Amino acid sequence: MTKQIQIAIDGPAAAGKSTIAKKTAELLGYTYVDTGAMYRAITYKAIQLNIDLQDGEKLTKLLDETSIELKPSSRGQIVFLDSEEVTEEIRSEQVTASVSIVAAHANLRKEMVLRQLEMGKNGAIVMDGRDIGTHVLTNAELKVFMSASVEERAKRRFLENQKRGISTNIEILMKEIALRDKMDSEREASPLIKAEDAIFIDTTSLTIEQVSEKIMQLAKERMI
Repeated sequence: MTKQIQIAIDGPAAAGKSTIAKKTAELLGYTYVDTGAMYRAITYKAIQLNIDLQDGEKLTKLLDETSIELKPSSRGQIVFLDSEEVTEEIRSEQVTASVSIVAAHANLRKEMVLRQLEMGKNGAIVMDGRDIGTHVLTNAELKVFMSASVEERAKRRFLENQKRGISTNIEILMKEIALRDKMDSEREASPLIKAEDAIFIDTTSLTIEQVSEKIMQLAKERMI
């Protein structure tokens, strides 16, 4: 019988984590968990309620009272916030610009990690985010840290936004991504760093298929 494993995929904004994690989960028949969507969901709710995003205490209380569900569908993972679907809403420019502020609060992250641990406890899971290998699935059989140049990541985000009908300036996107890298890497709570036992993949010049193939090979080696 093939061993079911945990796969942790980390990396900065627009590195291709979600796309690759989703594809890997589909190929393996595993559950996919986009932890970034969970932080986006609580950020979206806080913005809707005009809660100060710098107030970690209020945000953690809000999360305690909030239900966030990630469900598979024919169009990929869909996100429910208090039973209302918010898959597209949480990808707005306002949420994207604010999520790093919310994610920096230590107590809020502790609660999120508990929820994510519960999701991943039975294995057969692919989880992506920024602290999965270092703070969530710390014993994952496969840890990957992927990144790409700021220019390439801005280009990818620009194309994603185009598909959603969102008009953005690529120069502004580059500045926003560089700032988010800085915030995510320098925060005190679970900063964005590569786990010591993670395999680094630079996706700048690789296609989705090439990265997926590489991860699938690494996964199969660990399933034996």
